[in-house]
Amino acid sequence: MKKIIQIARLELSLLFYSPIAWLMLLILFIQMTMGFTPKLPELARGQTLNALTDKLFVNIEYAGVLSAVLDKLYLYIPLITMGIISRETSSGSIKLLYSSPVKLSHVVYGKFFSMMLYNLMIIAVICLFVVIGAIYIPHFDYPHILVALLAIYLMLNTFAAIGIFVSSLTTYQAVAAISTFVVLAFMNYIGRVGQGIDFIRDLTHSLSMPDRTARMMSGLLNSRDVIYYLVISGIFLALTITKLELERVSKTVLQQVMKYGLIVLVGLTITYISSRQQMIGYYDATATQQNTISKNTQEILKNMGDEPVEMTEYVNGLEDSYNQATPNKRIADIARWEPYLRFKPNIQMKWVYYYDSIPGITEQLKQQNFTFNHYVMFMSNLMKLDLRKFLTPAEIKQKINLEGENARVVMQLKYKDRTTFLRTFSPDSYFWPKEAETGAALKRLIVKAPKVVFATDGYQRSMDKIGDRDYKTLANTKLSRGSMVNQGFDVDSVSLENGEIPEGIAALVIADPKVAFSLRVIAKLQKYIDQGGNLMVAGEIAKQGIINPLLESLGVKMLDGTLVQQSKDYSNDLLMPNLAAGSVAMIPELQPYYLKKWIVSMPGASALSYDSNGPFTTHPLLMTNPESSWLKKGKLVLDSATAVFDVKAGDQKGSFPVALMLSRNRNNKEQRIMVSGDADFLSNAELARVNMTTVNGGFAQGIFKWFAYGEFPIDTSRPEPKDNATTLTRTSVKALQIIYYGLIPGVIFLMGMVILIRRKGK
Repeated sequence: MKKIIQIARLELSLLFYSPIAWLMLLILFIQMTMGFTPKLPELARGQTLNALTDKLFVNIEYAGVLSAVLDKLYLYIPLITMGIISRETSSGSIKLLYSSPVKLSHVVYGKFFSMMLYNLMIIAVICLFVVIGAIYIPHFDYPHILVALLAIYLMLNTFAAIGIFVSSLTTYQAVAAISTFVVLAFMNYIGRVGQGIDFIRDLTHSLSMPDRTARMMSGLLNSRDVIYYLVISGIFLALTITKLELERVSKTVLQQVMKYGLIVLVGLTITYISSRQQMIGYYDATATQQNTISKNTQEILKNMGDEPVEMTEYVNGLEDSYNQATPNKRIADIARWEPYLRFKPNIQMKWVYYYDSIPGITEQLKQQNFTFNHYVMFMSNLMKLDLRKFLTPAEIKQKINLEGENARVVMQLKYKDRTTFLRTFSPDSYFWPKEAETGAALKRLIVKAPKVVFATDGYQRSMDKIGDRDYKTLANTKLSRGSMVNQGFDVDSVSLENGEIPEGIAALVIADPKVAFSLRVIAKLQKYIDQGGNLMVAGEIAKQGIINPLLESLGVKMLDGTLVQQSKDYSNDLLMPNLAAGSVAMIPELQPYYLKKWIVSMPGASALSYDSNGPFTTHPLLMTNPESSWLKKGKLVLDSATAVFDVKAGDQKGSFPVALMLSRNRNNKEQRIMVSGDADFLSNAELARVNMTTVNGGFAQGIFKWFAYGEFPIDTSRPEPKDNATTLTRTSVKALQIIYYGLIPGVIFLMGMVILIRRKGK
């Protein structure tokens, strides 16, 4: 060890007595300064960003300073390592090393140790920017940044080991530098080779660098990636030692090839074994545990025990979604499952490729006098598909019934004897299911899914229609992430007049009945309520006479008149009530929206009144704004004139409830009923509204989670990040600009000049 340290000290002295080492540090610092310092004035002016540690330092989308420099670091190391051994060869001093009592391994390790120390100096330069975050960002996420720095350091050391090996292959430093660039580019590119072939895909991915560094930069430290960097460094150091030893002794070509091959084989074997899921250890360094699935999803996987889960992904080569799930993208697909594999390694994954017709294409083909076989041939030639690798329509139908899945990429999860679908979504900013949908699908495999039934009599809102006033987006749109069928629920409909209300359902929904209920239906509903069934009743203005007979037994009444709200941008009948405290009591996840006074849009709503001494415990969920809204009696005329409060006409000011939650103990469980003075807030149009910020979707999910007693949707929320502000001021920004634009670069330059001048003097 003593000789290794001596060699390292000698190598460092040679390194820093040349201008290249100082120049590299100076250029690195200037590059980082130009990318980081311009962001500071915006932060000093009060610009707010959540998770500042992540966004300023490691987030690729926000050009974090560490992630931005990551792509440039491979440019520095080859210029440092290009002469580390080639210098010995070209000067002839390598012969002295061969004849000296010093082991060649000690020489190589000493030179590598010197590079490790130089890489620490690079990390020190990077830390000059981390210091700004540590000083000026309260609740700075230190563990996350430390893991990111470790990732960079491991990568730099791997680059150095590669550079040392390449330097041993030639006597020309320029050739060594260029060759090192080529090898590093190969190591970055190799992960893209053979992605369509299973065996080659796994092998090349196990050698790829970029994904590993990015994963660790995100704050997820894992044994697989650490071992990878250590093994690759070890491989190239061993190759260097072997190269030098073989130059000193005579070996046949076969012996040389076998020795090199053994080193590579042992290294690749260790890398492959350490990348098996059962062998990987994880540590999520982020404050919000953003790289780890939520506790609820972890609990679901734990409750599955040791039984395997099968995930089969079905991909239709003729549908546009095929482009998101080609064999070349298999690694990214597997990576999406890694957070779940971390807690349940026996999730078995397979992919089935097939071709079949697409909904709506048959009519188009008929109009164009085009057969399906012609269409298949045309599309396969256009997309360059080898149909021999795809199941035919007949073959896929023998395996599984995918009718109703829109011929898109869909996953079937199977656990024991139960199956469920996990879908992909469009149009959506993110095509694949997120944790909420995945967790819901997994939980459906171990618990009975809650069923919500929609009443169909009386021209009520339909769960299957796409009209503005209907509920398909809420209940039954398979392409919509937030739809109930993708959040763990089963949905169905029932005719109250001709059918019976199913037993064991989570809730019955009666939305905007337009004709009076018959005595027979009233009797059915009353029986359902008396037995403790959960119920949602959503009425509309001018329908009080239809709804109130049902609400009477609940101690609730829809008041006559229309709630109006003054607004300079919207119609006076568009109500914008705020979440009340009862909404947080119903679903605690709504608390952030309640505190921020978010609204629910309700076009045309009636006020509700309730008997506080009635049979149910009642709490308001939504309340109108008493400053800008009132209850208008009589007919509301919507024209160019603004609605005016008229006390003589009986108008009433105040804060009125427009949605109520009712509960009581019934048959050893809590009966839950929700009443709304508007049925539009759950409609397709309101859930898709873009001209104002509303919480209709979250409120809707909260209602049905309440009906499901918290079983679905799955709560995947995490703690809010605390590093959301800085203490930067304009004065401190100016001081930092002086320090980082002038003082520190000047110090690095002067240190380099002084050392070089002293070296020249000696």
